[in-house]
Amino acid sequence: MRFMIIVKSTKDWDQGTAMPSQQIFKDMGDFHEELAKAGILLDANGLTRSEKGWRIKYSGDKRTVIDGPFTESKELIAGYTMIQVKSREEALEWARRFPRPFDGDCEIEVRPVMEAEDLSGA
Repeated sequence: MRFMIIVKSTKDWDQGTAMPSQQIFKDMGDFHEELAKAGILLDANGLTRSEKGWRIKYSGDKRTVIDGPFTESKELIAGYTMIQVKSREEALEWARRFPRPFDGDCEIEVRPVMEAEDLSGA
C-alpha cells in the first residue's frame, strides 16, 4: 500500500518570512534516510512557495490560469513523502515518527494513494 505524507504549509513559510531551522532540516534528512534504509521510501520533496505556482480553474470547457501566491496557506502543501508499506497501521507508525516540519504549530496529513482496484469500484 502506498501512502502520501503531506506536509501542510504555514503562513510564515508561504510568505517567505520564516525558514525551518537547520535542526529541522537535519531531522527530516535523518528520517528520510531511515525510510530509505527500511526500503519503504518511494519519493520525498519540498515544494516552492505558492508565489511560483499557478492553478487552473475548470468551468465547463473553459480553463482559467490563476497565478500564485495564494492567500489560504492552510490549504497549501509545503512538501510530501511517499512510502510503500504493508498496512495502514505500518503507515501510521511511520507517520507518528515524522519530524516536526516547521517551528511552531504545524501539521501533516497522511492519505492512501488510489490503486487500480480502487478505480474499478471493487
